[in-house]
Amino acid sequence: MKTSLLFLALLIASLSSVAMAATVACPDLASAVQVGACPAEEELKYTFTGFCSDDAKSYKGETGICSDYQKYRTLKNVALWESADGFFNAYVSCDLPPASVKAARASGVRVGKQGKMTLLVCSYGEGVNFTWRTRVECKVDGSAACTGAACRATCE
Repeated sequence: MKTSLLFLALLIASLSSVAMAATVACPDLASAVQVGACPAEEELKYTFTGFCSDDAKSYKGETGICSDYQKYRTLKNVALWESADGFFNAYVSCDLPPASVKAARASGVRVGKQGKMTLLVCSYGEGVNFTWRTRVECKVDGSAACTGAACRATCE
């Protein structure tokens, strides 16, 4: 009895360590949703004043975006978007109309690392990049320059 339980435990352990490869395709943005609200202009001006008046940033030389309100606005006037399945997300400029985001088609895919996380980044042009964060390793299938459904990677 103990021998069969030990064998069963070893079998389960060996099966769970076998990596299963999965193909992950860049999402179709036609069904993507904006999950965060765009900041109001008054809010942006208020946070610009607060963010850029921090003396610690001046002493560290971190005043690049504080030299011009339009630079700050470009960086901070964004909203969070998610793919329909919720796996991919992106911060998209609120200056870009939602219909334009939904009409965008994938034009590239790349894999990057951030610490122990793997980032699968799908590019859609106009600065729109949807990212999937995972702990598994991924490799781009085919060319990094791709279109639509051809933009995918194998992750295991």
